[in-house]
Amino acid sequence: MERVRNRVVVDADACPVKPEIARTVRACGATALLVSSHAHVLVPEDRVEVVTVDASDQAADLYIANALRRSDILVTGDYGLAALGLSRGAAVLTPRGKEIRETDIDGLLEQRHFSAKLRRGGTRTKGPPAFTDEDRNRFQQKLTKLLQGVQENDGH
Repeated sequence: MERVRNRVVVDADACPVKPEIARTVRACGATALLVSSHAHVLVPEDRVEVVTVDASDQAADLYIANALRRSDILVTGDYGLAALGLSRGAAVLTPRGKEIRETDIDGLLEQRHFSAKLRRGGTRTKGPPAFTDEDRNRFQQKLTKLLQGVQENDGH
C-alpha cells in the first residue's frame, strides 16, 4: 500500500519552484515546510511554514535532516541531503521533477564526487541546463502525484 504523504519539506535556498509548491500543497490539502538561511527572505503563506536557520554551510541540511518524517516529501537538488532523506523513508523530488529513489542515489553521489574531484583539479565542468517552464510543469505534476498517492511504475 502506498504511504500517505501530506507534508513537503523544502531545501528552499536555491529552490526555483517555491510558488508551485505552495499552490500544490493548498490544492492537495497538504502542508509545506520551507527551510532557508537568513540570506533568503521567505514569507509564510496559508499551509506553508517558513523556518530560517543561520547562514552556516550545512545549517539548513541539518535542520531538514532532523525534521524529516517517513511520510514527508523532500524537495532538494542536493544529493547528499537526498540520501539522508531516503534513509529516513521520505520520498525525494528534485526541483526539475525527477524522483530520486534508493536505486539512483549511489550513482548520483558517485557522479557528484567525480565532478567535484575534476573541479578541484582545475577542470571546468558544465553546470545544469537553464531551468525551463517544462521543468516547472514536470515538477508540479510529479509533486501532485506524490501527494495524491499515485503509484508510478515507469522507472521515473
